[in-house]
Formats: sequence, structure tokens, C-alpha cells
Amino acid sequence: MGEATPSSSGEIDLQAIRAGIDALDEQLIDLLNQRAALVLQVAEVKKRADLDIYVPCREESLLKRLAQYNQRCGGLLSERGIRAIFREIMSAALALEDNLRIAYLGPAGSWTHQVAISKFGQSVEYLAQPSVESCFDRVLARDASYAVLPLEHSHEGVVEHTLDHLCDSALRIYAQIPWSLEMVVMAQSAQVAPKIIFGSAQSLETCRPWLMQRFPAALLQPCESSNLAVEAATRQADCAAVGTPLAAELAGLRVLAGSPPERNSQARFIILGPRCGPPSAQDHSMLMIEACDRVGSLANLLLQFARHDIQVRHLETRQPRSSNGPATFFVELSGHADVDPLRGCLEDLSRQGISHRVLGSYPAMNDGLSRQNVAT
Repeated sequence: MGEATPSSSGEIDLQAIRAGIDALDEQLIDLLNQRAALVLQVAEVKKRADLDIYVPCREESLLKRLAQYNQRCGGLLSERGIRAIFREIMSAALALEDNLRIAYLGPAGSWTHQVAISKFGQSVEYLAQPSVESCFDRVLARDASYAVLPLEHSHEGVVEHTLDHLCDSALRIYAQIPWSLEMVVMAQSAQVAPKIIFGSAQSLETCRPWLMQRFPAALLQPCESSNLAVEAATRQADCAAVGTPLAAELAGLRVLAGSPPERNSQARFIILGPRCGPPSAQDHSMLMIEACDRVGSLANLLLQFARHDIQVRHLETRQPRSSNGPATFFVELSGHADVDPLRGCLEDLSRQGISHRVLGSYPAMNDGLSRQNVAT
């Protein structure tokens, strides 16, 4: 009947704190459901106006605003934490609005799968596809709302299959996703030093310097695919695999080490949709242009962009398919195809008989890829 002992007092305090957390959690649920009701109203407006459910520029501006608000308020959560929380809130909203289905170049646990989840969250449905072509087919058939595909790698350049299909399809680049390709070493236990590290030949070669430094006694064993490497690590306690953080999570393996940031490759992925992304404050566009294969044709093309004060960010060329066929240029430009000055420039190209096709317009982002800009 006397005063509470320190231990019991501590227990009472802990219970009170937990009760406060529980009460706040219930308030959060109430607020999230109020938010969901507003989301459904937005969905109805978008459907009546035939607007896209997913708007990447709106998503990024919302995340930036919330991170800045958190900073102004002296919030304890980091910007990374705020973004992660609201990414999942927005993912649940997307699922509520339109039961979003996202096709991606598989298999499960691939980089494309990891990137897709980072953009759309865990609440939407994902469809692994065996090829770039099948990703296009899924969106064209409306089995998927969007597809996520690799477009460019800092070491290997442009993914030609993606570009080739864009040229022949009615689908467009809707958004882009820059990504740092962090590789991880995964195993059943962190207590057992791996004797063998499995991985695809490409992954092992990329990671070899830091793997040999971090695991000097391990044998690096190439596999036909990263998936087979992960399967091998799940069967043998003294073996590990190199793969994506998502692959480790899906296989239930422990992450032993991650690649140093300075050794990570950089890549760019695209979100493929039925049309270009809506104009935002700052956009980029990708064009396919066919021009006569003669001296000065490229210089003339660049001159057209310079006259309209349009920056050429990247340029790829393809050789003509026949001796007298046109040369093909893939050009990434500043601006949106539906907004001047790029819109006026495209009209000028048409008047001059220069064949071109808009492959997509999408919000500009710092993609981190090393490339040489073409001065205009």
C-alpha cells in the first residue's frame, strides 16, 4: 500500500506512454480514412475529365512540401522517413482510386521490380514479365495501367530493346526514375562466413573489387542468373549471393554487406503509359527523328533546336537499314512536346518534311547518369 517501487513506477510510465501511442494510432487511422474519402472524390473528378490517376509531378511536389513542412516544424522524422511513410499512403490511395496494376521486366526481385515498388509502393498489384515486348503488350491490352522498364545504364548505355519498341508502339514514356544500383550480399545467417558467393557473371564482375576486399576467403561463383544465385544461397548455409535488396527480402535472407556508394552503377528506368506525362514546371522529351543520311543533316537538325533555344541533353544515332535509307536519331530535349518552345519546334520540323516521332514527355529529374550534353 506504500509508494510504488521504481520498477513498478517505470512499468506504469511505460504503459501510459504506450496508451498514448495507441490513442494517436487510432487518430491516424481516422485521419487516413478521411484522406481516403477525399481521394475517392478526386478519382471521380479525374474519371469524368479523362485525367490520369497517377501524376508523377504532383507526387514529387507533395513529397517535397511535406518534407519541408516537417523541417520547419522541427520534426523528429527524417526526410527519408517522411517520404517512405507517404509513399505507402499514396500507394494505398492509388489502389483505392483505380486498382492499379504495374507490369515490369521480371523476374521478381529484379532491379526493375525494386524500382517499380519504390515508385508505386506495396499496395498496388505487380505483374512480372519475361520480356520488354510483353510489358508493352500488357499495357496495350489494358491488363496493366503502366509498365516499368530499364532505359539507360551508366556503363552499358541505352537499352536498345526499349527504344525499338517505343518507335513501333502507340505507348509513350510517362515518367522517368533515376536509380542507384546498390548490390547486396545475402545469406541465411550473418554468423557464418560465406565460402562461396554466387551471382550473375555481370554482377560479380561489377562487384569483384569490394567483394574481394570484404570477403577475401570466399570463392566467386558465376550463375546463369541472379535468381539462380539467390536460390543457391537459400539451400546452403555457408554460401551467399549477390543481388538486389528486394531479392534478399523476398527470399528471407540476411543482408551481410552492401556495395559502397561510389561503386554503384547508375541507371534510368521509365514508366510506360498510353500517353505522355502531363506538363510540369520542368520537363524533358524524347524524340525519334529520321533524316537523310548525308553530310550536314545532323548539323541542320541541331540548328533547328538552337533556333528555338532548346537544349539537347542526349543524342543516340542508328545506322540506316539500307544503303539509301534515312539515318535515325534518338534525341532527348528540354521541354514538353505540348508546350512551347518545343511544340513550335516540332511544328517547324513537320513543315520542313523532317520525319519525327515523340516517344514521350516526362518530368525532368536529376538522373545522375554521366553523359555529354550537346551544346546548342
